Amino acid sequence: MLSDIFLSAGFRLNASQEQDLLKFKDLLLEYNKMFNLTSIKEEEQIFIKHFLDSIYGEKYFTGGKIIEIGSGGGFPSVPLKLYNKNLNFTLVESVGKKCKFLNVVKKKFNLSNFNVINARCEDLAKKSDFREQFDFVTARAVAKINTLLEYTLPFLKIGGKFIAFKTSDPEELLLASKVAPLLGGTLEETISYSLPNEQGNRVIYIFTKTSHTDKKYPRGLGKERSNPLV
Repeated sequence: MLSDIFLSAGFRLNASQEQDLLKFKDLLLEYNKMFNLTSIKEEEQIFIKHFLDSIYGEKYFTGGKIIEIGSGGGFPSVPLKLYNKNLNFTLVESVGKKCKFLNVVKKKFNLSNFNVINARCEDLAKKSDFREQFDFVTARAVAKINTLLEYTLPFLKIGGKFIAFKTSDPEELLLASKVAPLLGGTLEETISYSLPNEQGNRVIYIFTKTSHTDKKYPRGLGKERSNPLV
């Protein structure tokens, strides 16, 4: 079923990719009982809403270092890494038990260039080892786009890309175009797509870092959510 779902969307899995994704599904469901990683528990829905949705963005990561903000159960990072082992990921997650799960995944699949950090992204973004050090930043199902941009753009080098996985929403598109310039970014592209058997559309926003982010961002102390920009 997994390979058929992917093939229907134009992605052909080889035997190794399919085997790894099936093993990851089993691991996700096993640890979900303890760590509440996902509300989606039906196999076909995991394949579509988590795995396929993550893989849709694979072609936009064209090399270099990727940082994922709010990794949770590992989406989009884990499906992307199992699909393309050459990707270089740093995963940032503030909840310790979710980091424990992600490290189990790392060990289970013997993943290199797959580092898990238990930290708040707004604190990490202030550190010189992380601020403006990455070629790509990504996030999925973390926050509204204006909050998300403040979390993510400080990590990008000039010329780097933020790949944001979102539900299509005209209000968010408007917010994106207003907030990105305040943080040194430009909304370059919007890619719309539909998942099999799903109502409504998904979208990937691609932002380019065009200038340095002012050092006052992210503001911290929860202001990114409680008092979002714009």
